[in-house]
Amino acid sequence: MTSVIVAFSKPEDGRSIKGILTKNGYQVISVCTSGAQAITAAESLDEGIVVSGYRFEDMMYLDLRQYLPDYIDMLMISSPNRWRGQDTGNVICLPMPLKVSDLLSTLDMMVQARTRGRGKRRPRERSQKQQEIIQEAKALLMERNGMTEAEAHRYIQKCSMDSGNNLVETARMVISLIRW
Repeated sequence: MTSVIVAFSKPEDGRSIKGILTKNGYQVISVCTSGAQAITAAESLDEGIVVSGYRFEDMMYLDLRQYLPDYIDMLMISSPNRWRGQDTGNVICLPMPLKVSDLLSTLDMMVQARTRGRGKRRPRERSQKQQEIIQEAKALLMERNGMTEAEAHRYIQKCSMDSGNNLVETARMVISLIRW
């Protein structure tokens, strides 16, 4: 589950947003009243979302975004005239007055995007045996067809993508075809 940090300069705003989020199943780990507190809380996480206001006593929302780790997403809630026409960077903005349904659907979208992206960021770990099969197929292609290792790897990769098989299955096919 994605952890959420709520950061608003007014403590009552933070408590209100926290109440909405916890009632709807989100794990709010911290309610902060300054940008520095939000940064400190975010650094203890592996991933998460900061829901914040426009201004804090120590910084603006863009400063906060700049100091947050890249693996933390940010959702800023404020009056549209504060951010309309500005480059908000990679900050998602919601207008005030806030509709609870908008907040929840936006957070759901952010969590889903994070979940989908997680698989893409982590390359599949191959076992030693699988790596040996791929290396053997590359060695056979290099020996038989005079390819470099990079060319052999690209060839296996392309065949894998064209056939819809994974790299190890394709390497096995290359080995069986060359040895046959």
